[in-house]
Amino acid sequence: MALNPFLSDAAANASANAATALCNGGSIKIYSGTQPANANAAVSGTLLVTLPFSATAFGAAAAGVATANAITAANAAASGTAAWFRAVKSDGTSAVFDGSVGTSGCDLNLSSVALTSGGNVAVSSFTYTQTE
Repeated sequence: MALNPFLSDAAANASANAATALCNGGSIKIYSGTQPANANAAVSGTLLVTLPFSATAFGAAAAGVATANAITAANAAASGTAAWFRAVKSDGTSAVFDGSVGTSGCDLNLSSVALTSGGNVAVSSFTYTQTE
C-alpha cells in the first residue's frame, strides 16, 4: 500500500508556524556550489552573503504558507554564483531549512545569481510552504 499522508489546513499551519518561528532573529545564508542532501548535512560551497531575518521572522501561516517579514539587505562578503541557501536560527549556525536559489522557479529567487563582493543583496519577498 502506498504512503499518502495529507495534513489538514490546521496541521499544515501549525507545522509552518513552528518551523518558521525557529528563524526568529536568525538569517538566510546564501552559498555557491552544490546544495547538501538535506538541512542536517554539512554546508558546502562558499558563503556569499548573510541576510538577517526580523526578530519575528515570519507572519502566521495561512493554507500552510508563511510569508517572511522584512529581511535586511546586506553586502555580499564574497563573489560567486548563488545556488542555494540555508535558513538558520539566531545562533547563526543551527540549520532550520535549505532551499534552491535562482532567478525564477526556485525556493529563493533573486534578480541575479551573480553576486559580487561588496554588492548589495536584497530579498523583496520570501515564503515558506508546508505541503498539506
